[in-house]
Amino acid sequence: MLKQSAFLQAVEKTCVLLAHQSRYEFVTPEILLYYGILGLDQFEKTLLQCNMDHDKLSQDLKNFVSQLEVVPENIEYNVEASNNLVKAMQFADGIAENTGMDECDVPHVIIGILNTKECVANDILRENMNKNCSEVEFCAKLLENFGHDITNSNPQDEEISDDLDDFPPIMNDDDEPGYDLETYAKLLNNDIKKQNPLIGREDEMERTLQVLTKKERHNVLYIGEPGVGKTAMIYGLTRIIEEDPDSLPSQIANAEVYQIELTSLLAGSQYRGDFEKRIKNVMETIAAKEHPTIVYIDDINNLVGLGASGDNNNDAAAMMLPYMDKENIRFIGTTNFKDFKHSFEKNKALLRRFQVIEISEPTTEEAIKIVEALKPVYEKYHKVKYRKDTAKYAVEMSVKYISDRHLPEKAIDLMDEAGAYRELHPLLNEEYEPVKTQSIDCKLIAEMLMKVRKIANIPDREDQDETIRLQNLMSNIKNKIFGQDKAVNQVVEAVQMSKAGLLDENKPIASLLFIGQTGVGKTEIAKVLAKELNLELLRFDMSEYTEKHTVAKLIGSPAGYVGYEDGGLLTDAIRKSPNCVLLLDEIEKAHSDIYNILLQVMDYASLTDNKGQKADFKHVILIMTSNVGAQQASQAALGFTGKSTGNAMLEAARKQFKPEFLNRLSGIVVFNDMNESMAKLILDKKLNELRKRLEAKKITIELSQEAETEILKRGFSPKYGAREIDRVLNSMLNPLLMHEILFGKLKKGGHVLVKLENGELKLKKE
Repeated sequence: MLKQSAFLQAVEKTCVLLAHQSRYEFVTPEILLYYGILGLDQFEKTLLQCNMDHDKLSQDLKNFVSQLEVVPENIEYNVEASNNLVKAMQFADGIAENTGMDECDVPHVIIGILNTKECVANDILRENMNKNCSEVEFCAKLLENFGHDITNSNPQDEEISDDLDDFPPIMNDDDEPGYDLETYAKLLNNDIKKQNPLIGREDEMERTLQVLTKKERHNVLYIGEPGVGKTAMIYGLTRIIEEDPDSLPSQIANAEVYQIELTSLLAGSQYRGDFEKRIKNVMETIAAKEHPTIVYIDDINNLVGLGASGDNNNDAAAMMLPYMDKENIRFIGTTNFKDFKHSFEKNKALLRRFQVIEISEPTTEEAIKIVEALKPVYEKYHKVKYRKDTAKYAVEMSVKYISDRHLPEKAIDLMDEAGAYRELHPLLNEEYEPVKTQSIDCKLIAEMLMKVRKIANIPDREDQDETIRLQNLMSNIKNKIFGQDKAVNQVVEAVQMSKAGLLDENKPIASLLFIGQTGVGKTEIAKVLAKELNLELLRFDMSEYTEKHTVAKLIGSPAGYVGYEDGGLLTDAIRKSPNCVLLLDEIEKAHSDIYNILLQVMDYASLTDNKGQKADFKHVILIMTSNVGAQQASQAALGFTGKSTGNAMLEAARKQFKPEFLNRLSGIVVFNDMNESMAKLILDKKLNELRKRLEAKKITIELSQEAETEILKRGFSPKYGAREIDRVLNSMLNPLLMHEILFGKLKKGGHVLVKLENGELKLKKE
């Protein structure tokens, strides 16, 4: 074992001390990251360079660490390293030793954690990393910031010679034929039984075998979006090689399939030439084998530029080119369309040596067959039984509600989530004992989708609560919104039509424009609707977007402008809460550019932000409110124009908004003006709300008929709507109650009567 650097020893001592103070029995990789490494300047710099969220990573680690078991105060113990931390340290020590390092340092430990299976710290790092950068890029920045540059001489020692003979060699030249590949390459043939079988993809596999059998240009490049099954193709090929080699031509029969880990190749290459020599040793060892060999490189686009610096263009891709033409070596790489265009396609020498095979996303029917075939695998793993229709339901719901991932991965993940949940929460019999057969139905699949995607009210095929909620939606809203029955009917019908599947699934649930006088309930109905459907309400005040440049904040500022890294306020909000009521208040006050953005939302239920990421609006109820035409409506009501109130407001709306905008709306909802009967109902509602607040203070309140009439007389205003009632209550009644509650007879509660004396409200305690 190599000795540890003083820096690493200090980090470990800090973690042991803090673990003991918190009464943790073990120092785990998560504790090491959270207490010892997260606050290091070098690590924070790496996160910043890789566009990783330090606060998100910190919160994820904190959530896990806070749930660890603690040792009771009355028990004496010594803090020890957990099994996962021991494994990570052993891997780190091996990396440092194999690369000629004298000490094991902090970056080696982090890379060791990234290579420790079944480790939460590994999962948290990768989850935060994969969204923003590749693993290779992260490790490269990590080594560089901790003083382990992979291309230049050690920046902390200016007297280091360029002559590599002055430094401990990675390996001796005479050791090359027996070079240990296990450190830098994984033999997939030995691991094939642990992997899911490949279902379908017959055409793609036939094309793969044909390319691999060629004499020249016999390398395969799989291009496809994440989750469509590129890696599954590799394991499927390896399974054929292992289980049915006689069916294959001699060029690939009994071939060994190695997955080269670029992270391991990169880790610990401190001095100039280390990285290049390591690649050469690995490839020469593979080339020396007598039997056929297939080299698999995930995210092969990372080869381009890896290891190059300054005027040195000798990157990893250039070093591997000669081996791609050898007869006994085949390469298979995977990448996505974006990275292929960005880097791989530009390297013509690399591109010409590969045959591109596109792995497209399977159709819904194909995905159902895949998930059905994989059901026994997950049933055995989780010791559960999936019901007959769960595979189809998981695929259909993932297609409908998960737009940022691809089949079949997203459907398989739902099935896996449900299996894991059932293991943790088994079904119990009447004696509260686990039943013999733990089953999983569509309802549990829906619950998992709601949990992992933060989506509300996903009905399974037997969900009666959803049906009852929709059936009672109209009456529930009318009990809270008074005098706007026609408007409520339009809103509820739009929602029910969408839930019944009668509308276009590629559009929002509803796109509605509310027009009416201020205070008549336009915003309130959106709030009530969100509450009744158990959805989140996202409200944007359009008066904040009156200038042309402010509209860009909704989808993010263009590249080169301030705020580019912040993303879009609207797109980020929808990605966080894809199932919601989106309220754009006073839309007429916004700059006209806002309508161009909303056209895409209403037509295709998607919006692309400044970074090319799409937000899905398919499960959004879009409500826009406007006071446009309110003045014309007032004139119409007085008889000056000969038009009805509604017609006057509609005519004003058609003048204000473009035809292409109005044409994409599900409906234009005109709200009635306030009348006296509506005002009476609203006053009763406000008083009931006041009574509920006073109940907490053990106070009951009663209003005389004269007092209630006086409040209604002052609060009824067609021009200002329900808000005038609020103002009257706040100015006439609430100050009296406040004084008595704080300083008077209602300190300890009681019953109070509100009377009218000489045109003013008076309180009388009874």
